[in-house]
Amino acid sequence: MQRPAPANLPPLPEAALEHSARAAAHLRKTISAASGWLPFDHWMAEALYAPGLGYYAAGSVKLAEAPEAPGLPGGDFVTAPQLTPLFARTMARQAAQILKQTGTQAVLEFGAGTGALAAGVLNELDALGLTQTRYFILEVSADLRQRQAERLAPHGGRVQWLEALPSSFSGCVLANEVLDAMPVRLFCWSASGQVLERGVALDAAGGFVWEDRPAPAELAQAVAARMPPLPGYVSEINLQAEAWMRAMGGWLENGAAILVDYGFPRSEYYHPQRAGGTLMCHLRHHAHGDPFTACGLQDITAHVDFTAMADAALEAGLQVLGYTSQARFLMNAGLMDLLAALDPADTRGYAQAVAPVQKLLSEAEMGELFKVLAVGKGIREPLIGFARGDRLGKL
Repeated sequence: MQRPAPANLPPLPEAALEHSARAAAHLRKTISAASGWLPFDHWMAEALYAPGLGYYAAGSVKLAEAPEAPGLPGGDFVTAPQLTPLFARTMARQAAQILKQTGTQAVLEFGAGTGALAAGVLNELDALGLTQTRYFILEVSADLRQRQAERLAPHGGRVQWLEALPSSFSGCVLANEVLDAMPVRLFCWSASGQVLERGVALDAAGGFVWEDRPAPAELAQAVAARMPPLPGYVSEINLQAEAWMRAMGGWLENGAAILVDYGFPRSEYYHPQRAGGTLMCHLRHHAHGDPFTACGLQDITAHVDFTAMADAALEAGLQVLGYTSQARFLMNAGLMDLLAALDPADTRGYAQAVAPVQKLLSEAEMGELFKVLAVGKGIREPLIGFARGDRLGKL
């Protein structure tokens, strides 16, 4: 048994600490009810989604708007739609191509955050003449759903929230930073080459600690199919995200899904030098590796194995339409054209528009770390976002 290294976290208000104490108590009860050991994906699911206690199921501010002045905005992290409206406008151009090609009039977004992407996509689709497009949102967070409703109120009945996955859907699907928030299973290789599953137990004082147990057959087989034995190697496998992709093959009848997230192809994901995995937590713009602290207050994520996502899509009968970096996708889909349309004579406004675009495109920031995968059905023409720099051959 061992605890992760303690995180150097920012100070938290008393109300937040009290909420975290309640969330931690719930997690202890859950572990005790599971005979003292909980697989990490179950622990992560409770930490993120337990009703009224989990990070996405309670009322804390999760997503921040980009700051207008130096300093950190509120929330725990900033996503691309919050950085600049040009991200949503560019995504809308790819969505427009999908809608026109398939003759459909619907967009479905998973995990719509503050509603910034939805608002920007709808406004740009209107500008492109697709004024009849309906927008559906599937959101698990009640407080984010409220923020979305307020932001999207001007669009009236064109926006609808779903309570569950649709039985069938035709159109464009958008998922920005969705796969990384799905609970992952943790594994490690023992010195003898056995796959162990890493779970969470309690120490004598009631603190959370790691505890490894022999992995069940299905997990051991899944790990062995992805990488050779490397004693001491620790990583993740997102079987829930793979199941989500396979399920899409059943409900997506005509259209394409654009999936944006940080991750790697399998050869990089399970590279021998990535021996500690990719598990990461985000709290007040502080990234660290201790999932046991600030329970219920912090996001917990893992990078995406895009090879696994593409394989799951193919198994479900979906087309794999493209895979590239976020920077290349955005440039292909028209981001630079939108930027060129701005007035450089407006020095301050132009500078404010360019700075976040640089963050989206920079290889040192989001441009290379974030990837875009497209899958679909009934797509006959190449998607514009993958016109140059498609990396399907590397999956």
